Amino acid sequence: MAALKKSGAYRQLLESMYSMIALLFILVACIELCNAAAAVDVYRLIQYDMSGSPFGSRFAALNHHAASLHFPPGADLSRTVLIIPLRELNITFVREYINQKKPLGGLLFLLPQVFSFENGGNKQIHEKEKLKNVLAELEQLLIHANIPYPVYFAFENDEIDTVLSDIKKNDAIGQPATATTGGYKLVIPTPEPKKVASPTITNIQGWLSGLKGDVDANQLPTIAVVASYDTFGAAPALSLGSDSNGSGIVALLEVARLFSLLYSNPRTRGRYNLLFGLTSGGPYNYNGTQKWLRSFDQRLRESIDYAICLNSIGSWDNELWIHVSKPPENAYIKQIFEGFSNVAEELDLKVGLKHKKINISNPRVAWEHEQFSRLRVTAATLSEISVAPELLEGTGGLFDSRQFVNETAIIRGVKLVAESLASLGHWRQAQICSCKMMELGDARVRRGRENQKKHV
Repeated sequence: MAALKKSGAYRQLLESMYSMIALLFILVACIELCNAAAAVDVYRLIQYDMSGSPFGSRFAALNHHAASLHFPPGADLSRTVLIIPLRELNITFVREYINQKKPLGGLLFLLPQVFSFENGGNKQIHEKEKLKNVLAELEQLLIHANIPYPVYFAFENDEIDTVLSDIKKNDAIGQPATATTGGYKLVIPTPEPKKVASPTITNIQGWLSGLKGDVDANQLPTIAVVASYDTFGAAPALSLGSDSNGSGIVALLEVARLFSLLYSNPRTRGRYNLLFGLTSGGPYNYNGTQKWLRSFDQRLRESIDYAICLNSIGSWDNELWIHVSKPPENAYIKQIFEGFSNVAEELDLKVGLKHKKINISNPRVAWEHEQFSRLRVTAATLSEISVAPELLEGTGGLFDSRQFVNETAIIRGVKLVAESLASLGHWRQAQICSCKMMELGDARVRRGRENQKKHV
């Protein structure tokens, strides 16, 4: 008998959703022929309910013999765990078993080490790119299905590769593992998961008061900069969300740091208040954003001229998109787009505008700015994604790791947002240095000089 430990952390998501779990389990690989032992970290497929409908893996405990994709034709797999390496994945086979609800004891998918947050190096980026689409397709299949047996993920290593090689040999000669023939057995002794009764939603906000002058700071207009910090994936413990939406969070925090330096000096303080918000519940209709906005008093909400939401800006090449709900002819939308476009041109970047109306009767929210728009607050989302994502699409995932994020893209995104805010807010001449990243103010000074020439 061999004990294989599963690492992960208990995770809760949002209202009306059940526990989405990457629990600490024990996976036992029983090698009955040699009485040997091996230990492997495994991660459970997510489980949740949405609007009363169940999704993901509905069971956690496992105690079945293992088989490979080379199992004999007509074999009874109702008490068998299929071990499937991602490199050998036949997505049609898996989709057929899931959609037709064929009997199966369980699934264990083996991910290449290049997807591991510990071992995935840049030298293996090419291999990751090849497998990325395969993993994305598998993930979308699994999270939108109701699967009546345990499903787990593990990373390949020498030990589990040896085990799988032996299993393939036995399957190839028509001798699958059973209680009498021996072989390998996978065991996870764990209680079944329970529903999270009251998920916690936590929003974090910061505030910078603008230049008062003869006006009360509370009466100044406000610009909000917002990013949702939750992520969603087939295995929560492996869903790091480095791009979606770690990149947006990093950009927001850096912009907040830069403008806090600017606002610390009365001579360089802007004529706008700045509101920064890190919101929860992004993968589920930006539920945290909605609650955050409804917590504002009417005066604060009405003071917001517009909000800039940051979403997935960590892997773009030369073009970002501004998504809006209000028509492009709207005065504030024109101001936002022109401000970003002017700065983008100076930085040799491109910014496009995408308009998508809100269907009030549809509770589905594709972008964070739509929660603002539903409360009649002008807002836009800046993102590398050009088309509104489907439900639970582009919200993290097993492949959204640090190795796929382009640090240079985030730096350019921060500079674009910071310079645009400076332009939109009509700040007076100022220069801010961000360690090793940027020098703000130069472009703004150039624009000021050009404007002066026009008036001379």
